[in-house]
Amino acid sequence: MPEIDITIAGRSFAVACQAGEEHFLRSAAAMLDAEAQPLVAQMGRLPEGRMLLMAGLMLADKTAALEDEMRALKSRLAELEARPAPEPQRIEVPVIPPQVEETLAEIAARAEALAQKLDEKAPAAG
Repeated sequence: MPEIDITIAGRSFAVACQAGEEHFLRSAAAMLDAEAQPLVAQMGRLPEGRMLLMAGLMLADKTAALEDEMRALKSRLAELEARPAPEPQRIEVPVIPPQVEETLAEIAARAEALAQKLDEKAPAAG
């Protein structure tokens, strides 16, 4: 069983953990240290037990608040998931009727015929 040294508020502790869990222990120690540092800065040197108790209580308070928030979010999620799916919306995509294409082709043909007639008359006039 590995033993690692952690530091909380400037004090070192040797702590044993299961193999492979060293990272989790270091992470937990860093969280506890983050709570203990301001306590020591505000109150000065505290007895070890009191400092650890206060830091632990502060972490527990944060954890309780997060658990309350998580419960509320899970409840809201369950509420949203229980809602029936909204009715599908009908979306109409405009489609050009085939008659419009035919009419445009006819107009283009007439315009070309007129342009050709103008081209034919233009050299005769000059």
